[in-house]
Amino acid sequence: MLPMTQEGGELDGLVRKRIRALRVAQGLSLEELATRAHLSQSSLSRIENGQRRLALDQLVTLARALDTTLDQLVETATDDVVTSPTIDSTHGRMRWALKADPGMSVVRQHLTDPPPDNPARMRAHPGREWFVVLSGTAILMLGQRRFRIETNQAAEFPTMMPHAIGTGGGPCEILGLFDRDARRGHQRDDGDAQGPPD
Repeated sequence: MLPMTQEGGELDGLVRKRIRALRVAQGLSLEELATRAHLSQSSLSRIENGQRRLALDQLVTLARALDTTLDQLVETATDDVVTSPTIDSTHGRMRWALKADPGMSVVRQHLTDPPPDNPARMRAHPGREWFVVLSGTAILMLGQRRFRIETNQAAEFPTMMPHAIGTGGGPCEILGLFDRDARRGHQRDDGDAQGPPD
């Protein structure tokens, strides 16, 4: 059972809201989640509405039924919410490491050059990358294929395919998400610890 101090009461309410929010986000009815969690529908309803005490064994079962972990279900806010980027003005980019997964990086980059069209000048390394175009138009070269990505469009691709990103006729700005392997691949290619440019 969660402690009923003032802080525990706040956590109790937060956990109940998370259970409901996760259920709704996954498109599950009370009945569907109750079945997954081996609870009655009325018990689950009372848990969500604060009319039934939260027991640890129920939280473990609910977390599993919602495809999350107990730690994520009862996680409290930390004081280190705001982070500052590492700035690499030479390459026109900023990089943030994600606290939830230090292997992941977020990179904001200002691009001014078109991508190389010679596959020999493209990169290939383990990992996956995702990016969204914040402004302008980006060109993604993926092997022999050329993709035009406009403002507010995104692209995701495996980085074992030779790839390069550049502009499509004027400066553009992208925000990218790189998994651990993709970030390491770019750092190796660049000899640069600031993060992945393309």
